[in-house]
Amino acid sequence: MRIQIINGPNLNLLGKREPEIYGSQSFDTYFELIKQNYPSLKLDCFQSNVEGELIDKIHEVGFEYDGIVLNAGAYTHTSIAIGDAIKAINIPVVEVHISNVYSREEFRRISHISSSCVGIISGFGMNSYSLAIDAIIEMIDNK
Repeated sequence: MRIQIINGPNLNLLGKREPEIYGSQSFDTYFELIKQNYPSLKLDCFQSNVEGELIDKIHEVGFEYDGIVLNAGAYTHTSIAIGDAIKAINIPVVEVHISNVYSREEFRRISHISSSCVGIISGFGMNSYSLAIDAIIEMIDNK
């Protein structure tokens, strides 16, 4: 089973950026732990601060992988194009947020990608990614 993790803007700064919200661990460190916890999966990770590159990655893997875990960062709240890219592919996409977006600023409660995703996981820190992977595995196994 192949699962692609896609991280959007500023997530390359995890561990440095607002640690009171996002924690002190880098995503690279967490990704190594994820790979250890799911040894039978082929997990890939991609991060970009550029909206078009995120869309290109969704298109690239959207017909070859088994699922996508997507943390679109701030593009969640602004990008209709990412939502459209998700609709255009044929694999499940789980929207992920490290923080509980519903306990933060009002604008973070609006998502332009949620309606295109199979589900949303928000507020469990870095563990949100593992929860999304578990959800994709269960969906695939129950087909």
